[in-house]
Amino acid sequence: MFGVVHLPTYLAGVALIVLLPGPNSLYVLSVAARRGVRAGYTAAAGVFCGDTVLMTLSAAGVASLLQANAVLFGIVKYAGAGYLTWLAIGMMRAARQMWRTRRERQREETAAEPVAAEERPYRRALVVSLFNPKAILFFVAFFVQFVDPGYAYPALSFVVLGAFAQVASVLYLSALIFGGTRLAAAFRRRKRLSATATSAAGVLFLGFAVKLSLAS
Repeated sequence: MFGVVHLPTYLAGVALIVLLPGPNSLYVLSVAARRGVRAGYTAAAGVFCGDTVLMTLSAAGVASLLQANAVLFGIVKYAGAGYLTWLAIGMMRAARQMWRTRRERQREETAAEPVAAEERPYRRALVVSLFNPKAILFFVAFFVQFVDPGYAYPALSFVVLGAFAQVASVLYLSALIFGGTRLAAAFRRRKRLSATATSAAGVLFLGFAVKLSLAS
């Protein structure tokens, strides 16, 4: 079908890959838990657009350029690691504020409003997705295994494979978003739980930043 081979194997692989925790899915879950379904889908839209751009770049051969040019790969890699670190620091600062004010509900709600107003979930999720050179390389390394080398229109094969991957991503992120809104109700009742979860998210983002900075 459209130059795609071993489709069941590909779908199984996509399901496993989508379920692996990463900065994109973690950020969507965090936004949904803090700001609700609408904001969660706004962040998810950033992930979808970012992944679409990466898939397009992969099909256009940008992955080969990154693989061959160590300097370019390094620039994109460290820029992405720096952005993830910045997000992690922001989460940890928010968690520290929660710990300090968890017994003063009125002050906490007042202080939380400006932070929520300033956050732009779509833009942040988009940047997190785009500044990941390993994702571009991954899309080519994974997709190419399921493209018939004899098919006359390989770009169409990439489009089909990418569409399946995006559908899986939509389903998974939707589950995270609606699960996140349930977490939000628990967070509102238990401020200590909210602060702990935000701290943990910040630590995980730092881990993602270190992992990306060490990538080769």
